[in-house]
Amino acid sequence: MLIIDSKDCENIDKALKKYKKKFEKSKKLFEQNTRHPSLNTELLEPAWRGIYSFRLDKKYRAIFFIASDTAEIITFTNHFKK
Repeated sequence: MLIIDSKDCENIDKALKKYKKKFEKSKKLFEQNTRHPSLNTELLEPAWRGIYSFRLDKKYRAIFFIASDTAEIITFTNHFKK
């Protein structure tokens, strides 16, 4: 199950309006397989926090954590590359 955290609704609402199609596609893939290759799901540093991200497109990612077999999206961000 995928849940969007209401704490950051304004940011998420803006992102969903702009990237609704991309989010829906990524959400469907994520619900079928959290490690789907096109999502490029990754554990963020520091790993002990248990915060992950998956790709919406090359520029944006969804940041989430998993609790009780449920992924909860915290926010959407620009994807930082070194």
